[in-house]
Amino acid sequence: MTHPVSRPRRRDQPSSVGASRSCEQASELPLRTNSQGDFRVSFSMNYRVLFAAALYTGIAAPGLSAQGVVVDAGTFAVSIGGVPAGTEEFVIRRPGVGREDALFANGTVALTLPEGRQEMRPLLHAMPPDGVAVRYQVSATGLDAIEVQVARSGRRYLATIRSDVGAEDREFQAHRDTRVLERHVAHHYYFLRNVRTDRPVHTLEPRAGIQGLITAGEPVQVTIRLGLNEVQSRRVSFTTDTGENRTVWFDRQGRVLRVAIPALRFVAERTDLVG
Repeated sequence: MTHPVSRPRRRDQPSSVGASRSCEQASELPLRTNSQGDFRVSFSMNYRVLFAAALYTGIAAPGLSAQGVVVDAGTFAVSIGGVPAGTEEFVIRRPGVGREDALFANGTVALTLPEGRQEMRPLLHAMPPDGVAVRYQVSATGLDAIEVQVARSGRRYLATIRSDVGAEDREFQAHRDTRVLERHVAHHYYFLRNVRTDRPVHTLEPRAGIQGLITAGEPVQVTIRLGLNEVQSRRVSFTTDTGENRTVWFDRQGRVLRVAIPALRFVAERTDLVG
């Protein structure tokens, strides 16, 4: 079961993907028009400062986090329907300690699908140690081009979604355990490595605008082959509230080795750990 939270408020004027404009609030605030007739949302200075800081300071922090600890970095080979479809390169960093402690995950997913080519660049700011989402943005070019920016504000995630069709603002419920799980992004499953068995956690799929729940099954210790190497792994089968099964293999450090989503005919497997 998915959980829509608010009705999107669409802006009539189209905007190209990749534009660098401030996100505007999508809750019940008065709309105003400027001299050009464009719709604008009126909101307080406190909100403006909060959201500008979220999008342009925190979310850009991977550039600053290069001095921090690299938690994991590598490459996945992606196949869809048993056919090689592309690659995913990523890095997850933990730059600070104490109040400045955070997790930043960014990557590039390049896919060639039957419908066309697509490149995604996701960037996530999450709270350690579990990876609860704070801010997120993703830009997809080529097939289904879109840009999404999300930031947490109290009990809500405030999002702006831009595509060739136009731009809209949306809200999603923010829970203490919300993880971002973007479709076709394998490294996001790193943030499920410590989920307890049979205890559902909330998920958000920003591009699709979907919220839901995912539950971990009992882990099983198995040996898998990566290239020439046999690797001991912990296999966990996750089930969403819509009944979709997703299987993830983690190594002893919690790194994601393989992700399989039968409903999408999607498999991502590490290629940097093959020896």
